[in-house]
Amino acid sequence: MTPLRSQSASAWKDPSPHTIRFISVDDSVPLEVLDWGGSARALVLLAGGGDNAHGFDGFAPKLTAHNHVYGITRRGFGASGYKEEIDVGQRLEKDVRAGLDRVKLDKPILVGHSLAGAELSWMANAHPNRIAGLVSLEAGYSCALDDGRGGAATVEMMNFPAPQPPPPDTADLVNFSALQKYNERVNGYQFPGSGASRGEANETRRKRCRLAQSRGRSEADEAGHGRLKYTKIPVPSLFIFANPHGLGAWVDSSPDASVRSSAKADTDALAILTEKQEKAVEQGLPTARFITFMVQIISCFCRMKPMS
Repeated sequence: MTPLRSQSASAWKDPSPHTIRFISVDDSVPLEVLDWGGSARALVLLAGGGDNAHGFDGFAPKLTAHNHVYGITRRGFGASGYKEEIDVGQRLEKDVRAGLDRVKLDKPILVGHSLAGAELSWMANAHPNRIAGLVSLEAGYSCALDDGRGGAATVEMMNFPAPQPPPPDTADLVNFSALQKYNERVNGYQFPGSGASRGEANETRRKRCRLAQSRGRSEADEAGHGRLKYTKIPVPSLFIFANPHGLGAWVDSSPDASVRSSAKADTDALAILTEKQEKAVEQGLPTARFITFMVQIISCFCRMKPMS
């Protein structure tokens, strides 16, 4: 069996209907930009920590009837380049602005998942006239807004011990299809984006996490988590939260009663902390709109562990 990382790049073709180009930002680092086409106002998708813009491969085409949809892969992940910086967080956030300038987008809507909340808030505060508004997809935590009422909840989320799923074995890493089946088995559903592209993203994440660890940084550090405190969002905004969160289908099928008990305690505690953060954001942004999905989905923010 051939490990996933050893497969030829020609073994798989990206089926998502986008074009790919590379733009050079301020310090000559190439960033991957995906363009799914569409009409009307531009909408730019920013991935969560550890992922790249291909995570939106299946989702983005659903938006093209109403917007011209783009995706930007942040430096250090996926096919984008990397250059050592003193302040990585600020550099990542400035890359978003530089990316909008290079693609010549006029007041786009920014849509960010998870740790991209820091990039959304930076743009909203530093360049409010450059964007029409923002949509936060499970990204409204302390890296995006911290008025002192809910920020500590995010720290607790990161530190709360949670049972971890069994890692993929050799058979799960034979090819992208095998890894997709592993993800479906563990999580209970297929991740956003095509299974193959997600598999590629997962393998890239492993490589990048090893690189980040070698530099002594965690994945959250790479995304600038906690470097700046934002107390306002001076542009129209929509915050989408998920509560409760879950740990995946693997918990229900686990023969270990202690795992199921620990997972329930984790989910219950996380629901309380999430509600606390939601209320803090609502109080801090009275003009924003909010949606909470009252279904149990995979906990995806602040809970990611570096993969060895």
